[in-house]
Amino acid sequence: MVLDNEALYDICFRTLKLTTPSFGDLNHLISGTMSGVTCCLRFPGQLNSDLRKLAVNLIPFPRLHFFMVGFAPLTSRGSQQYISLTVPELTQQMWDAKNMMCAADPRHGRYLTASAMFRGKMSTKEVDEQMINVQNKNSSYFVEWIPNNVKSSVCDIPPKNLRMASTFVGNSTSIQEMFRRVSEQFTAMFRRKAFLHWYTGEGMDEMEFTEAESNMNDLVAEYQQYQDAAVDDEGEYEDDVDGVEDD
Repeated sequence: MVLDNEALYDICFRTLKLTTPSFGDLNHLISGTMSGVTCCLRFPGQLNSDLRKLAVNLIPFPRLHFFMVGFAPLTSRGSQQYISLTVPELTQQMWDAKNMMCAADPRHGRYLTASAMFRGKMSTKEVDEQMINVQNKNSSYFVEWIPNNVKSSVCDIPPKNLRMASTFVGNSTSIQEMFRRVSEQFTAMFRRKAFLHWYTGEGMDEMEFTEAESNMNDLVAEYQQYQDAAVDDEGEYEDDVDGVEDD
């Protein structure tokens, strides 16, 4: 799961209106999100899940295992007790690009798979209806060659000081934006061989950095390939899968 300081600070400044966010504020956002991801391991629920099921449902191809995460409602420390949302409001906020905790806009890519974890006393039927509505309204943001690619689970126990909350985990091709940015920053420094002597002095080889850069660029290209893939290409992927099963 990918979380980066740029997105976390952006949430603190723009959404929570904090003028000088501390690491405690960032950790509050991260801990709430990770608590939501693991809640089904720790509490009973109507539609429970676990990390193994999460991995199986979210990773269609081995290398594409980097997830965007989001949380709703977003709150600053100490203000949770004043927040009360309905299931439709939670769903809308959870899928909002402003709630994502890595600096990539999901509207610039397509979802391969996604999972939503709701916490609190709520109707499972209402949760399912809201998830279907999201997919119908935003069908262009989901790849059509992976059917039923959004999973939801419900845990009866809400977070502390909240009546209900939701956590989002998505495998979106838009995460390549972040990898591109990291790659560009790395390339700019690597060309000047900035700080390289600290690593070579400890026994690393310059070629290791070149290979890492190449792997990063290959990953970006792979995300782009599946973002551009259409239903016409589906047979190609089925052939790949059949080949694996035959082995």
